[in-house]
Amino acid sequence: MTTDEICSDIRRVHGDLPRLEAMLRVARATTVRTRHFTRPLTAPTVAGNALVEERNKAAYDDALGLAAEAARRALAQARLRPGDIDAIVTSHTTSWSVPSLDVHLVAELGLRSDVRRHPMGTVGCAGGAQGLVRAHQDLVAHPGANVLVVASECLSAATYNHEDTSLESMVYKVLFGDGAAATVVTARPAWAGPSFVVEDTFEYVLPDSADRYRGRLSGAGLHFDSTRAAAASFNDCLPALREWLTPDARPLDFAVVHPGGPRILDDTAAGLKLDGEREGGALRHAWDSLARNGNLGGSAVLDVLSRTFAQPPAADAAGLIMAFGPGFVLAAARGHWSD
Repeated sequence: MTTDEICSDIRRVHGDLPRLEAMLRVARATTVRTRHFTRPLTAPTVAGNALVEERNKAAYDDALGLAAEAARRALAQARLRPGDIDAIVTSHTTSWSVPSLDVHLVAELGLRSDVRRHPMGTVGCAGGAQGLVRAHQDLVAHPGANVLVVASECLSAATYNHEDTSLESMVYKVLFGDGAAATVVTARPAWAGPSFVVEDTFEYVLPDSADRYRGRLSGAGLHFDSTRAAAASFNDCLPALREWLTPDARPLDFAVVHPGGPRILDDTAAGLKLDGEREGGALRHAWDSLARNGNLGGSAVLDVLSRTFAQPPAADAAGLIMAFGPGFVLAAARGHWSD
């Protein structure tokens, strides 16, 4: 879906909304050019009038299909069989299901029945990085394990809803896309080629931030709301992040950052003293992911990591993987590149 198509759809429904064109100019400033939806824009569960139960089923069914495909590709690239996986970490926020991805993927992928499961249900955009943190913790407790991390979100069915007419909702209609990503974390790689080696992890909840980014459920579906303070959230976390990074005096050479939007990428580059150029700077893969895919939720940072693998840093380069989620939480892994 192109941004032009989405803006046309918004005009179709909200043509008489005051200051609509000003809202759409703000939405276009997200820099997102295209994003993928699992179903057409005209589907009842996207721009139509489907109720919450229909949207929820579509979002979960599609997210499960994407998750299984991403996981199969990750296993193939890691040269592992489903039976080789000792633990699975899943992240999925955009629909309600019991059981959720962790249990369904055991059957879908043919994982062992005794696989350790670490399901995460409400971390949203932090899911990919939070999944790496959980995988690292599992490896510390179980040396030699193979951990599969899977994040999958269908934001179109969950949050593209014409019941919402705020400026924030117009931005989110343009910003979000659907997608899934998976990766294997292990102490004994079976694959040939490079790796990001995790040395330490960090989790942080910004105090009094529960309302900054939040979900809201109505009969029409799931809605995503935010406050005016939300945009400054990364800078509010920066002192704690710097304190964690300070013991390692080595400066960062690269960063794999969740492409939540232009403001957070600009603030991250400035806060970490990285080259902020969008075309060739340290966050260029995040900017490219944002432009081509929009904000993919929890899988977005893994898409940026994949792009980093395609154009890798130098051997032993110091790096950081980091993502953010609602209210405002931060999850990060620091380490180095190995060829």
